[in-house]
Amino acid sequence: MVIIALSHGMHIAKKLAARLKKPYSKLEVTHFPDSEIKLKFNTNIKNKEVILVQSFYNNINDCVIETLFAAETARDLKAKKIILVAPYFPYLRQDKRFNPGECISLRTIAKNIDEDFDKVLIIDPHLHREKTLKHIFRISSKKLTANPLIEQYIKKNIKNPVIIGPDWESYKWAQKIAEKIGCDFAIMEKERYSATKVKVKLNKKIDIKSKNLVFIDDMISTGNTLLEAIKAMKKLGAKKVTCFAVHGIMVNNALNRLKRAGATVITTNTIPNKAAKIDVTDLIASAI
Repeated sequence: MVIIALSHGMHIAKKLAARLKKPYSKLEVTHFPDSEIKLKFNTNIKNKEVILVQSFYNNINDCVIETLFAAETARDLKAKKIILVAPYFPYLRQDKRFNPGECISLRTIAKNIDEDFDKVLIIDPHLHREKTLKHIFRISSKKLTANPLIEQYIKKNIKNPVIIGPDWESYKWAQKIAEKIGCDFAIMEKERYSATKVKVKLNKKIDIKSKNLVFIDDMISTGNTLLEAIKAMKKLGAKKVTCFAVHGIMVNNALNRLKRAGATVITTNTIPNKAAKIDVTDLIASAI
């Protein structure tokens, strides 16, 4: 086995190799003047099980092309088995044709992964209508979850928490972790009156004034939903607010905006960012 870091997997791949006590190598990725990608393996992978580590953030489409090129090249170089470790995997939200003529992106990317890999591991995929990876990929697939890591962090660092899901999509995250910790939880309900006017309320009566308020979701992208939720909870008397997420995508200056709203933000390091305090390396190593 050899662990190969792709351009957006370096923050985890080297630690993963050390944890597994396996050889590590970094894929050499450069660009031609017209932006076409050129890549090269710097270690012999013939007859070896190759673990390609790539997290799909920022220049996502470049990450996709690089990953497919790397897998095809590994196959051509006679790798015995090719596994994709994707701490964060893209395009899973586009799992149906919402409007006439739209691409169902999930199908397209899954087909390409199926063709080029033998197995894929993804941490907390953002699934809606599809509930398991087995309905998405034909190849062997494994869905990992960082919930136990978030649960452990809360137990160790936050006293007297009450857990809030900022919307109904986050319900499963909030409920599961709250039940493990043994604390109260609730879900925010949104009523939208216009494009700019939204009313947010809790789905049940709960004491928040004497508690440390903890929001939990699978990802923070723009942070807009969390900002609305924080504002509503402050009006109800919340003092200390901490926002947890598995994937810190953090677009449009989301992290700084949440901090200015008075929240502490904690994510895992599936995507490197300044709030990534929870390491998923051991989670991946155990799965491999």
